[in-house]
Amino acid sequence: MTTTASTRKDQAAEAATPTSAGSWRDWLALGLLMFPVLLVAVDNTALTFALPEIARSLQTTGVQLLWIVDAYPLVLAALLVAMGSLGDRIGRRRLLLTGSLGFAAVSAATAFAPTAEWLIAGRAGLGFFGAMLMPSTLSLIRNIFPDPNRRRLAVAIWAAGFSGGAALGPIFGGWLMEHFWWGAVLLVAVPIMLPLLALGPFFIPESRDPRPGRVDIISIVLSMLVMVPVVYGIKEIATAGFSLKAVAIIALGLAMGWVFVRRQRTLAAPLLDMGLFSNRVFSTAITANVLALFSFNGFIFFLAQHLQLLEGMSPSASGVAMIPALLATVAAGLLVVPLVRKVRPGFVVAGGLSLSAAGYALVAFGDHSAGPALLLAALLVLALGVGAAETISNDLILGSVPAAKSGAAAAISETGYEVGSLLGTAVLGSILTASYQRNLVLPEGVASSLPQGATHQAGETLAGAVELAATLQAPAAGELLATARAAFDSGVHITATIALVLMALTAVLAGTVLRKVPRAGK
Repeated sequence: MTTTASTRKDQAAEAATPTSAGSWRDWLALGLLMFPVLLVAVDNTALTFALPEIARSLQTTGVQLLWIVDAYPLVLAALLVAMGSLGDRIGRRRLLLTGSLGFAAVSAATAFAPTAEWLIAGRAGLGFFGAMLMPSTLSLIRNIFPDPNRRRLAVAIWAAGFSGGAALGPIFGGWLMEHFWWGAVLLVAVPIMLPLLALGPFFIPESRDPRPGRVDIISIVLSMLVMVPVVYGIKEIATAGFSLKAVAIIALGLAMGWVFVRRQRTLAAPLLDMGLFSNRVFSTAITANVLALFSFNGFIFFLAQHLQLLEGMSPSASGVAMIPALLATVAAGLLVVPLVRKVRPGFVVAGGLSLSAAGYALVAFGDHSAGPALLLAALLVLALGVGAAETISNDLILGSVPAAKSGAAAAISETGYEVGSLLGTAVLGSILTASYQRNLVLPEGVASSLPQGATHQAGETLAGAVELAATLQAPAAGELLATARAAFDSGVHITATIALVLMALTAVLAGTVLRKVPRAGK
C-alpha cells in the first residue's frame, strides 16, 4: 500500500505503544465496542415493526409518521463528519461514551413518549447521539489494532456485528411487538449500553489527534447544510418520486458542499482534511463502499415488495427468509481476512463486487414467476459479495490514512454508508416505480369493471394494485394481479441490469486502482 511519510511515521509510533502487544484487553475492548454497533444495526430494522402500533397509539398523521422515521437519519447524516472530526480532537473514547450515555437516556425518555411530537424530538435526539457512536467505534479499532492483520480481523468482526444486527432486527422487533408495547423497541437500548458504560472507561484506550486544531463552527454548520438537504431530497425521491422540489433541495445541498470544500482548503486545521481524497486507495475504497451498499439496499427494496405483495409473505416471514443471506454477509467478511494474506486486497474487493454483479445477473436474466427461490438465491450471492468487499474496503479506508485522522476517515466511511443506502432505495426504487407505471396496461375487461379512481390506484404502485385486487371478484382479481406482476417484473429486470453494469464497472475500477496494494503481511 502506498502511504505518505507522515502515515508511515504515525504507524511506526503506534506500533511501539502498549496497544500493539496483542493482549486480551484489546479483544475485550473490541467486544465492548460491538454493543453500540449491534444496537444501531438492530434499531435500524426493528423500529419498522413498531410503526403500525405507534400510529394507532399516538394517533399520528401521515406526515408525523414520516418524520418519526426520517428525523433520526437526517440528524445522523448531518452530524457524522462533524462528530468524527470532534472525536479526533477531544478523544474518541470520550465521544463514544458521551454518545452511549446520551443515546441510552434519550431512548428511555422516548420509549414513553405521550405524543407524536415528543417521539419525533426523541428520534432527532437519538440521531444526535448516534452520530457519536459509529465513527468512534471504527476509529477506535484503527488505534487499538495498529497491526494490519489484527486490525483486518477486528474490522471483519465489526462488520459482522453490523450485518448480524441487521439480521436480528426483524426477528427481535417482531418478538418485542408480540410481547410488549412499541416503546420496548427503544427502551432496549438501556441494557445494551450498560456494559460499555460500565467497563469502557477501564478497557478501551483513549486516542485523539496529537495536533488538533480549533473547531470551526462555520464548517460544522456548512457540513449540516450539505447533508440535510441531500439526504432529505433523496428520501423525498424514494417516497414520492422525482419532483422539482426534491431536485432543488438536493441542488442546494450540493451548492453548500462546494462552499464547504472551498472553506476546508483554506483552513489551517480543517474540519475535514480534503487531502484524504487525494489518496487513491482511500477514495476508491470509499467509492466501492458506497456503490456496494447502493446495490444491496436497492435489491432489498424490491425483494421486500416481491416477497410480501406477490408471494403473500408477512413482514416478519420475509425478514426471516432474508436471514441466510445476511448471515452469509457475516461469514464472507470473516473468511476474507485470511484470504488477503494470499490474494491482494484489491482483487478481493473486485471479486466481491463481481459476485454482487453475478447476483444481479440472476435477477436481470432469470424468471421470477416460479416462486421466491431465485431471488433469495440472488440475494445470497449478492450478500457474499457485499460482505467480502465491505470488510476489505473498510480496512483499506482505515489503513490508508494516519491514525490521527482515523475519526474523520471513519466518519466519511459512515457517511458513505448512509448515502449509499439512501441512493440505492431512491434511485433504483424510483426507476422501478417509473417502469411499473409505464408498463402497467390493464386488460380492457378489468379496467371497465373498476370503480372511478381505482385505475389510478392500481397504476401508482404494486401495493395499490394488490390492495385493489383484494376487493375484486374472480377472474378480474387474478387478471389484475397477473398484469401488475408482469409490470413489476419488467421494472425489476431493468433496475437489475443497471445495477449489474454498475457493479461490474466498480469491480473493474477496484481491481485496477487497488491492484498494487500488497497482500497482508507484505
